Amino acid sequence: MPLVDLRRDGDVFVLTMRAGENRFNRASVNALNEALDTVEASTGPAALVTVGEDKFFSNGLDLTWMAGDGSHEGGRFVGDVMRLLGRFLVLPVPTVAAINGHAFAAGGMLALAHDFRVMRADRGFFCLPEIDIQFPLAPGMTALIACRLSPLVFRDTILTGARIGGADACARGIVDDAVAADEVLPRALARAAALAGKNRATYAALKRGMYGAVYDVLAGGTLGAAEDRASSSPTRA
Repeated sequence: MPLVDLRRDGDVFVLTMRAGENRFNRASVNALNEALDTVEASTGPAALVTVGEDKFFSNGLDLTWMAGDGSHEGGRFVGDVMRLLGRFLVLPVPTVAAINGHAFAAGGMLALAHDFRVMRADRGFFCLPEIDIQFPLAPGMTALIACRLSPLVFRDTILTGARIGGADACARGIVDDAVAADEVLPRALARAAALAGKNRATYAALKRGMYGAVYDVLAGGTLGAAEDRASSSPTRA
């Protein structure tokens, strides 16, 4: 089974992550980049919805892989994850994260990199747990979170590591909708389809204008204090 599946639903590309907890390792990052290549190479009306399966959207970096088979990559891999987040942030089509389950750490950042977010209301958490796992955020990650959340929510999510359910996430402005499990993907598809006809060049230019400084930091892949933990013991990040 492929790590990701990319299909069309009318004008909307549906990118389904199919690797269990959908943690980021070299294979999954390559697969996600290939999917974005396909979306970017398409023509005509288009939008993108990203979703996971079962109880996970994404649980972040695959630190077991990073400490094992990926140990030779060091901090370079974390830089590549940031560059992937940057691609999602400024993708020249509308994007919606259908958060079907847990979105932790870099998985939460993947959700934030989308233009809009729809989350399951009854189960699953959005969480940035770096304070508890002692994993400093790289500058690009901090910039991405800051550009999406209000100042107080930005402070609280990072400095408390709180697990935030769908209804609470919607109340805090982290997500745009919190709905029943069977409505997450349909609601995300509806949001995406309504925007798929927007002019790509204009959409891309507006995104770059809004998030250009954040994209530049992500694309630079600078790790800062996170470099010391890039090959740490396996945990969620």
